[in-house]
Amino acid sequence: MLETDPKYQIAPCGVNCLNCKIHDSNLTEEYKLKVAEFLGIAPEEVHCKGCRTEKGNCLFIPGECATWACTQKKGVTYCFECDEFPCRLLAPSAKGANRLHNIKVYNLCRMKFFGIDAWLEESAHIEKLYYEGEFIVGEGPVLNHDPE
Repeated sequence: MLETDPKYQIAPCGVNCLNCKIHDSNLTEEYKLKVAEFLGIAPEEVHCKGCRTEKGNCLFIPGECATWACTQKKGVTYCFECDEFPCRLLAPSAKGANRLHNIKVYNLCRMKFFGIDAWLEESAHIEKLYYEGEFIVGEGPVLNHDPE
């Protein structure tokens, strides 16, 4: 995979790095300052080119990401290729996990069953449903203007 390939910007865990606010393509000066203050680092240290380019090193994780290390050890590109998928490393949490973490398994399942290209086409809609949708029991998240 080449760095210019959109698939290269999908972390092994199912996060689309191009949709992350800290990715260099999305990082604003205002957000950079907020992150720097939150982490207690200089603003020029706030940057990210995606999990694959950064080799599993994330500003928000002390040391190497355990999920990244696992995929490297097992020789898989994406977690859904692993015989143990889904595992505890991907489990959602109501406390402490951010929104990107809590939709990883859903993203990976969609990639596995429909293909990465199809998932890339729908990933923006998936995130819109997650962030802006209203959850309806038995139906999942829906948008007021969403015909589905």
